[in-house]
Amino acid sequence: MATVELTAANFDEVTSSEGTVLVDFWADWCGPCKRFAPVYEKLSEQHPEITFGKVDTEAQQEIAAKFEIRSIPTIMAVRDGVIVFSQPGALPESALQSLIDQVQALDMDDVRKQLAGHTHEH
Repeated sequence: MATVELTAANFDEVTSSEGTVLVDFWADWCGPCKRFAPVYEKLSEQHPEITFGKVDTEAQQEIAAKFEIRSIPTIMAVRDGVIVFSQPGALPESALQSLIDQVQALDMDDVRKQLAGHTHEH
């Protein structure tokens, strides 16, 4: 199996590592999640250089709450420990492939500079 189950125990470790990590937030009762799973699995086998994680939002409610997941499936992309994409909705295979290509092409030095330029006001 090419996907990794993410839990409270391993989520931070997996998503903070170098490289690209995709996260599929899903639940067993979610029809669109079940239809999306084979697409996600197929692309995970085509991209061994990427970690494809799955978070069961029922079993891992604290992770879902931390990232304010309100709709599933939600796909999140993390590159070198930085969340670069997060969007609810099942993606068709072509759109997921496009997302992978875009995340892989990012200049992470540029992304970090942009993030550093954003100050959070309270």
